[in-house]
Amino acid sequence: QVQLAENGGGFVQTGGSLNLSCAVSGGTFSRLGMGWFRQAPGKEREFVATIGWDGDYIYYVDSVKGRFTISRDNAKNTVYLQMDSLKPEDTAVYYCAATEFVYSNQLADFRSWGQGTQVTVSS
Repeated sequence: QVQLAENGGGFVQTGGSLNLSCAVSGGTFSRLGMGWFRQAPGKEREFVATIGWDGDYIYYVDSVKGRFTISRDNAKNTVYLQMDSLKPEDTAVYYCAATEFVYSNQLADFRSWGQGTQVTVSS
């Protein structure tokens, strides 16, 4: 059973940066597509970024392009989300998730989820 644990959330001011990490255990990490999603209060969980098995396929939601960077280290079984130029609208609980697909931007494709980490951006 794949288990995921996020870390790195916190409170920052507009324009600040945070680096989220997600440690994965219980599976063959190099054969898991990874994704980051977020859920703001009163809103549905939405796709943020995905990265393929070898880091060769990377996609972002339009609202974070140029500000967020997803990466992975298969030797450390860890996926990262570097978030720069943060805005108040980025405030949400951020979840990492794993899929057996090479990559995906569809929530339903991800079977394993972390517990989430809160990111709060003040204006």
